[in-house]
Amino acid sequence: MSKPIRELWPPFGLTITYGPVTLSPVRDADLAELDALAQAGVHAPTEMPFYFPWTVGTPDEIRLRLMQYHWARRAAMSPASWTLETAVRFDGEVVGCQSISTTDYLVTRTGETGSWLGMQHHGRGIGTLMRQALCTFMFDHLDAAEVTSAAFVDNPASIGVSRKVGYRDNGVGRLKRRDGEMALNQKLVLTNESLNRAEHELTVEGVRPLREFLGLAP
Repeated sequence: MSKPIRELWPPFGLTITYGPVTLSPVRDADLAELDALAQAGVHAPTEMPFYFPWTVGTPDEIRLRLMQYHWARRAAMSPASWTLETAVRFDGEVVGCQSISTTDYLVTRTGETGSWLGMQHHGRGIGTLMRQALCTFMFDHLDAAEVTSAAFVDNPASIGVSRKVGYRDNGVGRLKRRDGEMALNQKLVLTNESLNRAEHELTVEGVRPLREFLGLAP
């Protein structure tokens, strides 16, 4: 008898629930819904909140980047370097993605969060809640010492979410954003002590196999 996929690939067994928000690692079955969200728009055409402008191009180009990105991040996961990309559901509906990326986590105990929401879901408090969910999970279940984030200074919505969650300013950097364009990037850092936890109880399934997969002690 064949084993269930969550035993073959332990990240697939993870489910994080925080009130109306559920985070689970992106599966192939989620890609069609994520593509539909991306095609409907993630940000205004005049804006670019991402380091790599993956939302620019034809529908086919955006779709290909989205799918290749998730397949590549999943295939590259190891204790030495990993990105946990989760599909976010609000009241059961897929609304976007929340991630954390790290290298040498067994030594550094730090990772950087990233996220996006379909435009129709902006302004509803979902971005704050899904970030609180992931950060609470990192501190309570994956032994994080800190969590970092960053956003271009002309993206006040993202910086506002970070500050609501409890991140503190951690310097400003200069980055290339689009061809020939320099943009200032606000860095932020969060600790367990500064985390503003929501009133919801965090429930987690599948954390023990994930910890073992990532090289953490049971």
